[in-house]
Amino acid sequence: MIYKLLKNDKKIILFDGICNLCNSSVLTIIKYDKKDAFLFASLQSETGKQITDHFKIDTAKVDSIILVESETAYALKSTAALKISKNFNGLWTLFQLFWIIPSFLRDSVYNYIAKNRYRWFGKKDTCMLPTQKNKSKFI
Repeated sequence: MIYKLLKNDKKIILFDGICNLCNSSVLTIIKYDKKDAFLFASLQSETGKQITDHFKIDTAKVDSIILVESETAYALKSTAALKISKNFNGLWTLFQLFWIIPSFLRDSVYNYIAKNRYRWFGKKDTCMLPTQKNKSKFI
């Protein structure tokens, strides 16, 4: 199942579909994904559930963005965000400086933002629906 989703060497980004911050981040990634490297699925979708089941990720415990790189490899939290930003040019390249910070420190900041994201940015009642323009980016 995962093999079929990872067609054409694209990576899959799983995100919280009801989180306003997460939805804005997805739209930003789509805007700057000039290499067409990513596909997207919400954690709440059937596809998201199949992928998290495949990797045995308990989404009740992992409140994070998930970057699926292959059938056997994925990244979470700040590591996922840094790997995603690696695909973009311009000011995005400055994010690569954060690799020098140990992941437990980066993830502490990530966890703090994740814990407060609904309060700070709000949430939707239902998952974001892709527009006709970006529909092909979602699985």
